[in-house]
Amino acid sequence: MNTATTSQPSRARYLIMLLLFVTVVINYLDRSNLSVAAPLLAKDLAIEPAQMGLILSAFGWTYAALQVPGGWLVDKVQPRILYPAAIALWSLATIGLGFVGNIIGLIVLRLAVGAFEAPAYPINNRVVTTWFPERERATAIGFYTSGQFVGLAFLTPVLVALQQSFGWQMVFVITGGVGILWAAIWYAVYREPKEFAGANAAEIALIQQGGGLVDLDQRNRSRSAFRSGDLVAVLNNRKLWGIYLGQFCLNSTLWFFLTWFPTYLVKYRGMDFIKAGFLAAVPFLAAFLGVLCSGLLSDLLVRRGYSLGVARKLPIISGLLISSSIIGANYVESPALVIACLAVAFFGNGLASITWSLVSAIAPERLIGLTGGMFNFIGNLASVTVPIVIGLLVKGDDFRPAITYIGITAILGAICYGLVVGRVERIQCPAADPTR
Repeated sequence: MNTATTSQPSRARYLIMLLLFVTVVINYLDRSNLSVAAPLLAKDLAIEPAQMGLILSAFGWTYAALQVPGGWLVDKVQPRILYPAAIALWSLATIGLGFVGNIIGLIVLRLAVGAFEAPAYPINNRVVTTWFPERERATAIGFYTSGQFVGLAFLTPVLVALQQSFGWQMVFVITGGVGILWAAIWYAVYREPKEFAGANAAEIALIQQGGGLVDLDQRNRSRSAFRSGDLVAVLNNRKLWGIYLGQFCLNSTLWFFLTWFPTYLVKYRGMDFIKAGFLAAVPFLAAFLGVLCSGLLSDLLVRRGYSLGVARKLPIISGLLISSSIIGANYVESPALVIACLAVAFFGNGLASITWSLVSAIAPERLIGLTGGMFNFIGNLASVTVPIVIGLLVKGDDFRPAITYIGITAILGAICYGLVVGRVERIQCPAADPTR
């Protein structure tokens, strides 16, 4: 750490924000690359819609199931070590997808990708809580979250073109290879605030005085092993259940776009595969704009003196209500209008996606990783249910029941954040008893 005293804080935290952004781009490419390959892959391997729904959901089974253990692990292992290990392992599993030719192999490797990606977002939340003061945190979360949309928006057409030229197998080989390279870069660059050479004493003071937990690593090193009381603490609270259930509803829209969206355009809306690949970028760009607006608006409201509850919840609730407009796609026929309806809905999803800022603000201080794990576990049950439910709801050429289901869950999410969460303030829980 640079201990030199200076009147101007350094800006090392913005480099950390950029590292998180790139990581999220890679993370979501590896989640969604199967959806890009799905139409051709299903044709080559003679996979039926219900079977494809199962394959698409396989990621979510392990991803959701390992959120709580992953969150606990985040409280115990430094992001510098845990993150690159996770990235490298899920990237290797991704590469493996390019070399299998049967349903069982696809399911097993997607289970592996989900398992190794499980700690990712709890790590992101832990890093932001460490590196950013409260008044900048929503912007930081919004910026790195936008990576999941901007990466898909600009790189989905690239993956489609790659697939058309070299086959669906290369989609997995390329995205996995990029991840392995990035794991090495993260390990080389990332450090905690007090260990980062580019962060001066003034920046660390700014972060700490603004509510950033710059010494979280030292505090967590002294923590004892997992206790059942910790799990009770993150389950026995109404505020937390409000964000848990609200996240499930928010993710339902997201996982439609990450799984069935390309198939919806090609098979059920009759669009050419190449055209669909480029049109698919429009909703992701809309979501990207929604995320940026959300973080900037939320932190602006904090700086203007609005309560943390208003500043965080207003974009989330508004975005979920906007997302419900996806139902409008059931009532239009023009490809342009279909894409417009989906773009508006996904803009709303992006606007609502700073939900991790509530985890950062509400979670008990010593259980930030575990709370984030539970939040992501319940929220990402949508990654399991949505692909399967859509596969079951689709009958023949009728995709309308599936779209209606997504719209209704968005409305339920707005109700959760609006009525269940209540006042936004950090939950206090008893300190761990070192003798037990």
